[in-house]
Amino acid sequence: MSSHSDRAAELRQIIKSHKRWDILFGLVGLAAMAVGILTLVALFTQMVIEGYPRLSAEFFTNFPSRRAGQAGILSAWVGSFLVMIVTALFAIPVGIASAIYLEEYARKNWFTDVIEINISNLAGVPSIVYGLLALGLFVYAFGLGQSIMSAGLTLALLILPIVIVTTREALRSIPQVVREGAYACGATKWQVVSDHLLPYGTPGILTGVIIGLSRAIGETAPIITIGALTFIAFLPPVPFTGEPAAGLFDWLFSPFTVMPIQIFNWTSRPDPAFQANAAAASLVLVVLTLGMNGLAIWLRYRLRKNIKW
Repeated sequence: MSSHSDRAAELRQIIKSHKRWDILFGLVGLAAMAVGILTLVALFTQMVIEGYPRLSAEFFTNFPSRRAGQAGILSAWVGSFLVMIVTALFAIPVGIASAIYLEEYARKNWFTDVIEINISNLAGVPSIVYGLLALGLFVYAFGLGQSIMSAGLTLALLILPIVIVTTREALRSIPQVVREGAYACGATKWQVVSDHLLPYGTPGILTGVIIGLSRAIGETAPIITIGALTFIAFLPPVPFTGEPAAGLFDWLFSPFTVMPIQIFNWTSRPDPAFQANAAAASLVLVVLTLGMNGLAIWLRYRLRKNIKW
């Protein structure tokens, strides 16, 4: 009887000791999270204080200038918008089609296993590597030059693994009974994919696409590598305007700049007024990125709410 009571007391002591370690680990984790959150809040607050006074209609409609008070981000945000269009047009269809093929059509063998491993690894490759690849491939080999097309294709390569991985995860999350039920009714593989898997997987697919684009819009290293301009005071040609009239796709081969490059240019200058401009542009970019991520969360919630299994 005494041995049982001693054993019970020993177990209680062990549990009590483990609980103390659990509490200690929880406190350490809470402190680490607080440090990270407070740092982000402090940086964001400083950025708002310095940059918010510069936000005005003129800041969005003026070109960069050597005079800080007259400088704006017109060419930067237009360039970012056009580059994102090219990125989305290439990365989204190719990424989704690749994921569908690997998940639904490709046979499971060593070759597809190698492809899957490489796709997962490519998602973690530093962005500068994509810039060096694009410099040799798009700029020199394909002769696209330092253009919006080169930048869009570079960022498309950058986010392609993200789109593929998230699309595959979205397809995997669909219950197998959906496929089996469709096949039992005589549907072909493509009918199963187009009529069932894609509609059910849309929330996850859209989330991955938007998160990938929100990463691409803030990238600097690959864009610098392929030769984005740090100072540009003109916009790409508008189709069918000018003398002679610009072609429909002439803007694709125009020199460009983007928001991160403009911010880098201003932060490299010692004038405090340019630092305020950089803070304002950074605030715009952060709000845009947070908005895209918020849109992804909202779309996922709304679309999943409407899905009926």
